[in-house]
Amino acid sequence: MKIEIWSDVMCPFCYIGKYNFEQALEKLPFKNKVDVEWKSFQLDPTLDSSKAMSTSAYFKEKKGFPESQARQMMEHVAQAGKSVGIDFDFGKALITNTFTAHKLLHLAKKYKKDSEMEEALFKAHFVDGKNIADIDSLVSIAEDLGIDRQEALQALNSENLDYEVNQDIQEAKNNGINSVPFFVLNGKYAVSGAQPVDVFENALNQTYQEESPFENLASDGSSCNADGCSS
Repeated sequence: MKIEIWSDVMCPFCYIGKYNFEQALEKLPFKNKVDVEWKSFQLDPTLDSSKAMSTSAYFKEKKGFPESQARQMMEHVAQAGKSVGIDFDFGKALITNTFTAHKLLHLAKKYKKDSEMEEALFKAHFVDGKNIADIDSLVSIAEDLGIDRQEALQALNSENLDYEVNQDIQEAKNNGINSVPFFVLNGKYAVSGAQPVDVFENALNQTYQEESPFENLASDGSSCNADGCSS
C-alpha cells in the first residue's frame, strides 16, 4: 500500500501529523506492507533563503498578525505538540525558504530515508532552532543519517534535485492540494491535516482492506471518500 504525504518543513501541524500517522501505522499488523513517500510543498516560496527571521517577526511582517495574536497561536500549537511529545520552541525557530531543505529530503529518498530525514528536519527547525536553509546545517543533518558529506554538498549546491522538488509542488497544484499535511492513500483517498491517531488508523485499515480483502477481517465501520475519512 502506498502513502504519499505532502509536507513543508516549517509547518508545525505537519510535524504533529507525522507523529499521529506513525503512531497509527505502528498499531497495524500490515505496517511492513506500507510504503510511505514524503513529498515537497512550500507554504511560502517567496521567502529569501539567504535570510532568516524569528517566527514572531514572520507573523507580524509577512502575515500582518498583531503580536498578541501571533503569541496566542504559537502557544496553542506548542500545547498541541506537547500532547504528542513534541517540544516546539518557537522562540528559537527561524523562518526561511525551505526549498534547499526539500532537496535534502529528495536525496534521502535515494537511501529510503525520507521519513527519517523529514523527522530530522522538523526537529532541526522546531526544536533546535537551526537555519534549515543553511548548507552547513543541512550537511550535518545528512551526515547524522549516514549520507556522505560530499554527496550532500554536491546535491545542495547544484540544481540536480530541483526538478524533483518542483515536480512534487506542481503535482500538489494539479491535485488541488493547497494546505499541508496532506495524505494520499493508494492514490485513492485523502486525509488532510494533523488528524488524531484513530482517524489515520481507520483510514489505513479501510484502504488496506479494499486492496487485500481476503487477508483482513471485516471493516470496522470507517468510511472514506475523495474529501477524507471519518469513523
